[in-house]
Parts: sequence; structure tokens; C-alpha cells
Amino acid sequence: MRQSASAGLVVGLGNPGRRYAGTRHNVGFSVLQNLVAPPEGRFGVVQRINVYTKAFELFSWEIETESDSWMLCLPLTYMNRSGRAVHSVCTKYRFKPEQLLVIHDDLDLPFGILRFKFDGGLAGHNGLRSVAGEIGSRDFYRLRVGIGRPAPGVEVVDHVLSPFEESEVRSLPDIFFEAARGILIFRREGFHKAVQTLHSRTLK
Repeated sequence: MRQSASAGLVVGLGNPGRRYAGTRHNVGFSVLQNLVAPPEGRFGVVQRINVYTKAFELFSWEIETESDSWMLCLPLTYMNRSGRAVHSVCTKYRFKPEQLLVIHDDLDLPFGILRFKFDGGLAGHNGLRSVAGEIGSRDFYRLRVGIGRPAPGVEVVDHVLSPFEESEVRSLPDIFFEAARGILIFRREGFHKAVQTLHSRTLK
């Protein structure tokens, strides 16, 4: 398992469109958007790359004191086909699976818990399944964002496509910021340091 990289691709999973904005399934989008449009200088300089496609939005992520090359990607192919966009970017820019970090919602983690992971199962997540299938590997990094299990009697699909409760919404800015900070540590100091730093904190 690699400790750090000279280049990387960070992908936030979600569904495009106003209908899905702010839902639990879109936390991958929300975290990545904290990197795309933060206060100037907080996480470096992010600039949109004008790639003429409806499949994804792509951004360069530069830090003044660092020479490594990183990109941020928002797939616009809907969750179940996220892998098509990821495969296209990986092919065009020659990213290997082990250079990939995917941000996604996770039912198995309580709300507000953030966990890094490398390879392993897909936890029944259609976005992860699509990515693994399209790139032909499960050997990529993930940042799991806990959204909690549905209440008794609530279907999983209804839960993940529902907005957060009012009490949860107040915590989201801190959760998304902490996730973005973890990704910055992942970029600068590698997987193990990001795990040590992020997993020691609990946000609710």
C-alpha cells in the first residue's frame, strides 16, 4: 500500500441536479465542493478544467509550495454510473487505481463519523460498485462519510435520498470541513497520517 503520491484524483460521489442537492447520498459532492470553493488559500488553489463533456466536472488542485499534480472530479453520470466518469478521467490523465480517493456516503457509520479506507468490499454501495467495475479494481482509497442507518420502517433508498434532519444540518459545515482537511492531510502526508488524524476525532 502506498504511503503518499506525487499525483492523485479525488472523486466525490453523488447525483447531479437540484432534486438531489442536500440529500444524504450526496455527501461526496458536498465534501468535494468544500475543496472546490473554500475561502481563498484554505486548501490551496482550485481551478475548473474546461473539458467539454457532460459526464463530469474536473478541477485542478494546486498548492503553492508543492509540485505534485492533483485533480478533483464530480461525476455527472448519476450514482449508479459514476464509474463511467471516473474511468474516463483515469484513462485520459493516466491515473492508476491506487492514485484514486473516492468520497462516499456510508450507512454503516453513524452520522458525522469520517473514516479512510483502502480496498476491500463495496458495502452494497452502487457508486463504489460502478467505479470498481469500470476501472477493474477495488484497490483504491475511500473516505467514508457516515449518514447512519434508516429508522425502523424506512426503506434504505428513501433514507439515502432524503435530506438531513434540522438538528443534523447544523453540524454539516463542520463535518464537511473536517473531511476536506483530512483529504489535505492525505495528499500531503499520506494515508496512514490521515487515518491517525481523522479517526481520532468524532463530529456530531
